[in-house]
Amino acid sequence: MQVVILTAGLGTRLRPHTYSKPKPLVNVAGKPMLAHILDTLQPLAIDEVIFITGYLGHRIEEYVKAHYSFPTRFIEQEEPRGQAHAIHLARDVVKGPMLIVFGDGIFTANLHELNQTPAHGVIYVKEVDDPRKFGVVVLENGHIKRLVEKPEKPVSNLAVIGVYYVPEATRLIDAISHTMEHNIQTKGEFYLADALQVMIDRGETFEAERVDVWKDCGNPSALLDTNRYLLENGRSYVGTTNRSIIIPPVYIADTARIENSVIGPNVSIAAGAIVRESLIKDSIINAGATIQSAALESSLIGDDAFVEGAFQHLNVGDSSDIRLG
Repeated sequence: MQVVILTAGLGTRLRPHTYSKPKPLVNVAGKPMLAHILDTLQPLAIDEVIFITGYLGHRIEEYVKAHYSFPTRFIEQEEPRGQAHAIHLARDVVKGPMLIVFGDGIFTANLHELNQTPAHGVIYVKEVDDPRKFGVVVLENGHIKRLVEKPEKPVSNLAVIGVYYVPEATRLIDAISHTMEHNIQTKGEFYLADALQVMIDRGETFEAERVDVWKDCGNPSALLDTNRYLLENGRSYVGTTNRSIIIPPVYIADTARIENSVIGPNVSIAAGAIVRESLIKDSIINAGATIQSAALESSLIGDDAFVEGAFQHLNVGDSSDIRLG
C-alpha cells in the first residue's frame, strides 16, 4: 500500500511557530505532530510514503529521513490550489491501494484492517456535537451517499477526520482530473471531497469507519488540548529534575534541565530546554528554550526562545527574547 500525507499547508493559525517550521513539525507531547501520525501508521504494510510538501518542505524531508526507514518520496506543491490538487501531483507514481492522511491531526483507528486490501473505499469519521465546522458524510443503506462541507443545516454528525482509503489510486486521480477539467472548486480550491463525490456518483462504494479519537492541531488552543490528551494517554515521561515538584502528567525530555521549579500538570518540555525557578502548567516548551523566574499557563514557547518575568499567557515564536518586569 502507498500512503500519501499532505503536509503543504501554511499553518497560519499556528503562527508565529509556523514562520520557522512547517505545521506538521510543530511539537506536541514531546515530538512533532507528524511523528505521532507516522507512528499511528506502523500497523500497515507500507510500500512507500509520499509526502506532498510546501513551505519549508525540506525540513519535512530532513526530519523523516533522520527518524524513519520506510521508502519515501517527496513532491512539492508550489501553489496552494487545494487538497485534491496536491494528490494529483502524485498521479504518475500512485497505483493500487492508497491511504491519504492530512498532516495536521492526530487520530486512532483500526488501520491494520486495511492490510486485507478491502475492495471498497473507507472514509474515517468522528461523531461530533456541532457538524457545522466540519466536512461530513451522509449515509444511505450503510454506505456514504454524499459529502457535505460545513453544512449550515444539520445533515449528519459524522465529521471527516482527514483519513481516506481508496482501493485503486488511479480511479481517484481520474476523478480529481474530472474536477479540475470542469473547474469544480470549493472556496477557490480543488477539494478532495468533490473528487470523492465524483467517484460515488460513478458507482464507487465508500464506507464510513468511526474512530474514537481525533485531535486537531490547527491552532494554539487545539494544540494544547491535544498535548493534554497525549500526556494523559501514554506520552507522560519525566527525565532528570533538580529540586523541583512535578505534577503529572508531563513530558520532560532527558536533556532538558529543570531546577527549583513546579512543572505540571499537562506540560511538555523538549530536548535542551532550561527551566529555572518557574511555575509552568498546561504549556508546551520547545527545544532549547529557556524559562527563567516565570509563571506560565496555557502557553506555547518556541525553539530557543528566552522568557523571563512574571505570570503570563504567552504564544512565543522561535528565538524570541521576552523579559517581563
